[in-house]
Amino acid sequence: MMKLFDFALAPSPKRVRMILVEKGLDIPIEQVDLSKKAQFEEPFKSINPRCTVPALQLDSGEVLCDSQSITRYLEEVYPEPPMLGSTPLEKALVVEWITRVEQEGFMATAEAFRNSVKGMKGSAITGPVSYEQIPELAERGRARVKDFFGVLNERLAEHAFLAGENFSAADVAAFVFVEFSGWIKLQPDEGLTHLLAWRDAVAARPSATA
Repeated sequence: MMKLFDFALAPSPKRVRMILVEKGLDIPIEQVDLSKKAQFEEPFKSINPRCTVPALQLDSGEVLCDSQSITRYLEEVYPEPPMLGSTPLEKALVVEWITRVEQEGFMATAEAFRNSVKGMKGSAITGPVSYEQIPELAERGRARVKDFFGVLNERLAEHAFLAGENFSAADVAAFVFVEFSGWIKLQPDEGLTHLLAWRDAVAARPSATA
């Protein structure tokens, strides 16, 4: 039986939980308490040597250790409703926008958060290797987040969702990013009307509280 390793407060696992709700799937979930650094302890460290969540352990024992790979697997095994696009163009746009959200949104927020919070000292990058904080990266990260809010607003001025007219895993990633940006006390301002309307629409979906 599949098992998802999760930490309810972390942003990346929420992306997987939202996909599970959107697909109507119910699989066992085991919490890994990152606040107590349980990700660096056995047995989880052997299950996922990257020491990160989410991680999906399959019936075969194989472990998928990234929200994108987990989403791809679930899409292949449970294709309805599609979360990675239906047409060739939509599929390409989902990949493009997930990549942009991760590179320009998640990474920027993590850069700002992990390089400024005292509790992240020696943990500026996720994983088992210790990296020290660089305060200048926190400043850059905050600027990048603000810029990306504008990028999302422009895209959503033209389309209901990031990959077109259908809700997809790209919107899941972006919604969780916008929530995550609150960790660094940033949120879209009132002038970003398209982004705010989209955020409210996604927040109304049952998966938003996963």
